[in-house]
Amino acid sequence: MIWVVGNVDGNYYKEPFSKGVLARSLRFSNLGLDQAYEIASDIETKLIENEVDEISLDELSKYISDYLKKIDPDIAFKYKRLSSLRKSNEPLIILIGGASGVGTSSMAFELANRLGLKNIISTDMIREVMRKIISKELNPVIHKSSFDAYESIRTPAIRVDTTIEGFISHVDVVNVGIEAIVERSIKEGISIIIEGVHVVPGFIREDLINKGNIIILTLIVEDEEMHKQRFYSRCRQPWVKRSLDHYMDNFDTIRKTQDFLISQANIHNSCVINNVDYKQTIDLMVNDIIKEFGGETNDK
Repeated sequence: MIWVVGNVDGNYYKEPFSKGVLARSLRFSNLGLDQAYEIASDIETKLIENEVDEISLDELSKYISDYLKKIDPDIAFKYKRLSSLRKSNEPLIILIGGASGVGTSSMAFELANRLGLKNIISTDMIREVMRKIISKELNPVIHKSSFDAYESIRTPAIRVDTTIEGFISHVDVVNVGIEAIVERSIKEGISIIIEGVHVVPGFIREDLINKGNIIILTLIVEDEEMHKQRFYSRCRQPWVKRSLDHYMDNFDTIRKTQDFLISQANIHNSCVINNVDYKQTIDLMVNDIIKEFGGETNDK
């Protein structure tokens, strides 16, 4: 039996070495499941051959990093950076925005699996809470979808066109809830992914977004036909209540909100990712997180 020794607030503890746990952590570095498990098994074998029956977390991390360097220095670098993120005293807060239909929900789920995060919240859920608090008579905009909120604007658009004015009004209300969750996550030290159309660069308070442990990613689908296909796929699911016609009738306004999200991301130097292939998208998201939280250079 190999024991791994850890330290929490000066208190030492032991837990048995697990190939399964190690394999999952290795997957953070873009390794496939089979390769990750093969490496984890090989590391266990070498530790047994070297008669190691007890090893600290730091020693194990260095051992794994040195092993990975022999396979691929880039994988070793990603493992080191992501391991340090998970050990950080500050929570990791990732905000994923994107127009309706681009895949923020599915990508948030995949990213959470890759990073080992347990908490995901949708801005649609935040919106539903806000709807219970704010009556339709008081704020009719929040009771519409983000892409047709303009239909409930009481005054003419003065800043931009009507579609974007409605979208901005919709986001402004939901953003109150987003900021509250971010503040709570920071206070409680809870890592979380917040995803949805209401995550817009430039709307979250600067004193929150400028903290080093918070990152905003914006997903898009550049190709219009591909974007439409996403709605076809979504509406095939039995639990989806809205009809395909609802999205197709508003497709032009959805595309317009995407253009606005891209412009906001460009203004605020936020990462924009064309979500074509889910694996490539996850790799790009992980790479940007490493870049933001660990620097761009490989310190191998």
